[in-house]
Amino acid sequence: MISLYWLEADPNSAFPSLDHALVEPDGLLAAGGDLSLARLINAYKHGIFPWYNKGEPILWWSPDPRCVLFPDNLKISRSLAKTLRKKPFEIRFDTAFANVINACAAPRDNQSGTWITQEMFNAYVNMHEQGYAHSIECWLDDELVGGLYGIAIGKMFFGESMFSKVADASKVALVYLCEYLIKHDFKLIDSQVHTNHMESMGAEMIPRREFAALVKKYTATDDVPTRWKFEP
Repeated sequence: MISLYWLEADPNSAFPSLDHALVEPDGLLAAGGDLSLARLINAYKHGIFPWYNKGEPILWWSPDPRCVLFPDNLKISRSLAKTLRKKPFEIRFDTAFANVINACAAPRDNQSGTWITQEMFNAYVNMHEQGYAHSIECWLDDELVGGLYGIAIGKMFFGESMFSKVADASKVALVYLCEYLIKHDFKLIDSQVHTNHMESMGAEMIPRREFAALVKKYTATDDVPTRWKFEP
């Protein structure tokens, strides 16, 4: 029988050591608690993120190894470079955050549901309103056709989800995200778990212990949370 650490009601209560995360399922660390701003910031600063289905208690994860992307290591394929040269999309930052989350939550092929519950939606919209969560958006003829969202703390960007209604839209959003992060001296993008898509864009797997050390280092800065603006 699996024995999980149950979080106390206090949003400032400590998470267990990452060494207590399960091997199977990989990285499951704790359950319970809430999705308050204080709890989420505390979690991200320790390399932990929430991920659960509707009807389940909140589950907290820190897989080992961890999928990350160093912005300078972004890979752009020939076909994507061709798309970028054509500039088919209007790029916007933080103009339709809730719409981006809703698009990411929409049913996809071979998926019967979504992990972005109403509780998760409300929590991340609140993080956006407080200046921590951001959306990178691709618009075509004034229609939102692709994008991504995530959390910025210090010099870390914690990627959450992306979507694409037309070819290359989410990839283009990632390119512009990396460009912005490099310009503003961000050091690392957390991609959470491995996907072939992120690997093709330059993401790599690093040990959880190494990831946690980088998160501690890069979230130690005192940057003031604020709304992002696209900088052509």
